[in-house]
Amino acid sequence: MVNTRAKIKKACKACFSPAYVEDSDHQSPQSGALIGSNDDILIEILLRLPVTSILRFKSVSKHWLWLLSHTRFTLMHDNLSKSPGLFVHNMYVSFDAENRNTPPFRSLDFYFDLRGIRILQSCNGLLLCYSDRGYGKYYVFNPTTKQIAIIPSVLGGQYARSTIRFMGLAFHQTDCVHYKVVCIRGVDSAGELFQIQIYSSDTGKWKISNETFSANTWFTFGVYWNGGIHWAPACRNPLYFKLMDEQLRKLPLPATSGDYCDGAIPMYFGESRGHLHLVDTDEHENRLHLNVYEMMMDHSGWFVKYEVRLDELPGAFPEMIHNHHHPSSPFYYEFDVFDVVRCEKEEDTFMVIRIPGKIIKYNVVDKSFKEIYNLTNYNYLPYDNVHRYTETIASF
Repeated sequence: MVNTRAKIKKACKACFSPAYVEDSDHQSPQSGALIGSNDDILIEILLRLPVTSILRFKSVSKHWLWLLSHTRFTLMHDNLSKSPGLFVHNMYVSFDAENRNTPPFRSLDFYFDLRGIRILQSCNGLLLCYSDRGYGKYYVFNPTTKQIAIIPSVLGGQYARSTIRFMGLAFHQTDCVHYKVVCIRGVDSAGELFQIQIYSSDTGKWKISNETFSANTWFTFGVYWNGGIHWAPACRNPLYFKLMDEQLRKLPLPATSGDYCDGAIPMYFGESRGHLHLVDTDEHENRLHLNVYEMMMDHSGWFVKYEVRLDELPGAFPEMIHNHHHPSSPFYYEFDVFDVVRCEKEEDTFMVIRIPGKIIKYNVVDKSFKEIYNLTNYNYLPYDNVHRYTETIASF
């Protein structure tokens, strides 16, 4: 690749030279021609623009449309992409309290008939959505580009649709460019035998991956990471599904975490910037002390990435303190961990925490925190109604 930064620097230097001032009518077309004829310089400039501008500039010319739609540009942009907020019950909440203008929408109401529509999963910029109207439909939606695709019904007809236990999305700009949808359905009345089906956007068809298998696990809160769908530990033998070899494998548990069984799940389970995280209390007697675990890339185990102490939050937000109405009972602190967001700079990494009536952004490095949204109108927000928004210009 040519040294585009040097070319941009030389072009900018020429723009402010005395010769340029004396003959701007002559120099300006030359500078514009230099930039317009060099795709490397164009890419360096366009990568620095807001995503809304990039999408708008696709209509400038056929060449710009080709350039901005090319896999090379998409990968470069998505490697720099950011996670500016969350969808909370289909409503958009920005992580930046001072700048709530990105992305250019407040909710998904305009793009869906939300009477029965809900988001099931967010995966590297794409959303898996479900409508329970009629026989039920599944959609893949890119909220950045507004592109929507309807997922065909699983194999087996109407009966098979009624036996679906899990639907999850797999998409990544490098290891799963053509998104896939993984379905797990029950095949016996006792609920002990299951079948896996996989839909590929590349072929537009479903296929049966595993005829039948038995598993004593809960397929809840699926997260795509490192080539596989991982389910939040909700039993003593949690699993993950590796898409490359289409095999179920055992997911290890953190050594010091709680005992997950009977559907109990950790406080948070999710992925950010190529890291799989699990959040749980450090000590059972102090719910304000949290461990943020990170999974090793080879799936060999977890390690504590961050030790988070929220001791200062009750003083700043006393509404999160609850008493059990008995003098000998300890205080109970009401809060939920909505997200763990790794940033380009380690010192900017933060957690998103819900307390009664508010959403808080908490920096795990410098321990600073601030309110980013008021939830006065929402008395209850279940964990599965919160999904991260990540910018991606990928098309399907």
